[in-house]
Amino acid sequence: MNNDLIAYYAERAKEYEKIYDKPERQSDLLAVSELLQTMFASKEVFEIACGTGYWTQRIARTANSVFATDINQPVIDIAKAKVYEKGNVTFALADIFKYSGKSYNSLFGGFIWSHIKKQDISSFIDTVHSFVEPGGVVVFTDNNYVEDSSRPITETDEQGNTYQERVLENGKKYNVIKNFPVESEFFELLKDRAEGIKFLSFKYYWVLCYNRK
Repeated sequence: MNNDLIAYYAERAKEYEKIYDKPERQSDLLAVSELLQTMFASKEVFEIACGTGYWTQRIARTANSVFATDINQPVIDIAKAKVYEKGNVTFALADIFKYSGKSYNSLFGGFIWSHIKKQDISSFIDTVHSFVEPGGVVVFTDNNYVEDSSRPITETDEQGNTYQERVLENGKKYNVIKNFPVESEFFELLKDRAEGIKFLSFKYYWVLCYNRK
């Protein structure tokens, strides 16, 4: 993950969850939350890119435990301040591309897939799978592009990566990679790496679930 993107999320930490206040997204957010709670029920979850803990808090309601990681301390500080009813969440500052630790029976990555360059997505999957036991559950969720709700695409590079201009409340601007993959891309990438691939698309979000081979 590039340094500009890391800096952007560090600066955005305190205002990040305002994106979840959009009225038109509430039914999707509820549906995705309930789906994740079903998928991770009684699991030991390794969460990458936990951010401010919005999804951590929801997953933790049904999971046995959640080990939540992020590369940015400011977002982890916000996540730690949340209430976790079962007291089953631990946090660590970690760059997953450099991190090493035990394997888990499930992994969750929320809103990170879209920030990985297309040319790096295969190695990203390999990295993710190194944290998951064979047969373990892997779940990703991210955004669909929706006109009049998503920020406009401002740039497309030679590899097909798309970018959005993000403006923080302090007026600072960032050019952020934000890809919007289609269903066929997931099946092509995972055909030799996963079993039981399921892709669910809501209006504003998608959820990908499978078992690691």
